[in-house]
Amino acid sequence: MNKIDKRKMMPLSGVKVLEIGQIAAGPFTGSLLADLGADVVKVERPTGGDALRHWPPLSESDDGEAFSENFASLNRNKRSIVIDFKNSKELTHLKELVRVCDVVLENFRPGVLPRLGLGYEDLIKLNSKLVYCSISGFGQTGPNSEKGAFDVTVQGFSGMMSVTGEQGSSPVKNGVPVGDFCAGLYAGYTILARLIQAKETGCGAHIDCSMLGSLMGVSALQTSEFFGTGKAPQALGSAHPRNAPYQAFRGSDEYFIIAAGNDHLWVEVAAAIGLEELTKDPRFLTQVLRAENQKVLADILQKEFEKQTAEYWLIEMDRRGVPCSEINSYPEVLRSDQVKHMGLVRDLRLPNGIQTQTLAFPVSMTDYEFNIYRAPPGLGEHSDQVASDWLGKKIKG
Repeated sequence: MNKIDKRKMMPLSGVKVLEIGQIAAGPFTGSLLADLGADVVKVERPTGGDALRHWPPLSESDDGEAFSENFASLNRNKRSIVIDFKNSKELTHLKELVRVCDVVLENFRPGVLPRLGLGYEDLIKLNSKLVYCSISGFGQTGPNSEKGAFDVTVQGFSGMMSVTGEQGSSPVKNGVPVGDFCAGLYAGYTILARLIQAKETGCGAHIDCSMLGSLMGVSALQTSEFFGTGKAPQALGSAHPRNAPYQAFRGSDEYFIIAAGNDHLWVEVAAAIGLEELTKDPRFLTQVLRAENQKVLADILQKEFEKQTAEYWLIEMDRRGVPCSEINSYPEVLRSDQVKHMGLVRDLRLPNGIQTQTLAFPVSMTDYEFNIYRAPPGLGEHSDQVASDWLGKKIKG
């Protein structure tokens, strides 16, 4: 079976998506839909296109043509068209595409697309079943809605940075742009829910997905801690507010992680270091007490862990069934046996001919096999093709 046939059997085969956005949150959402078989058409400016196209690393072919690996990671399996929003003829063409698509996905600052006649209220008149998803930093309305937003600023506003890093240290952002990518996950999930409803009712919807709301949504344990205690959750480094020992320790050579998340596992940790008497210590009798006294407990354990290498302790903890791990760099985890087994690293050819790699869609399911059926697109590469496929007409020549 060829790649096109396989795509016809994919979960979102037949779903048409117009992605009007750039950089991370919107394109990540689009990539999730494209990986599951949706026909995602990326709408870009004629000059420069998505700004992510210019982000390094830029892999250069022998003839000097450069292509962004960052862009490739979020835009494989998509097509690209160019639209000049200041050109009335091209705007009319875009609206024709809206009439036949299922989803419009955008991550412009609130108010930008409505001023161009491309807001939800404008486009729902053209297509009553349209699911229109807007991703922004703070939402489409409210006192902060018009503020510019990047991942780090929303991490700061959301409270997430207050629990990241070591207590008393300077502010630390999460090393992964979780604001962008959590918003992308929430957006993708909600788009699919509303697509089901639109199919059943014939009525579309406007989805207002904010980075702020998404980060707060995944902070349920931290917000519930405040609701339950009235106290602000604190940064604990690699430790946990309700479990101990549950953090990174240093062996004689390097750091490793253990997560003794219940009483049985705690008994195994104490036995591993030869200090079984700690399980009778009044300060460490229960999970709640261990969490309350985790700094004292960590100091005791650290002195013992320094006597052997991290590898020694990882072997010992695995033998005893205690969840544990080395602390990998990205090169190490990408080359790990587990990642190889899961087939997460795939070959990818860039439009300039450079051979590189990318990550697969990370969820397995029956009757679905991830494949790269389209290379990341060149700017405007599919303008004619999409007009033909979606509208049955040519826009050139």
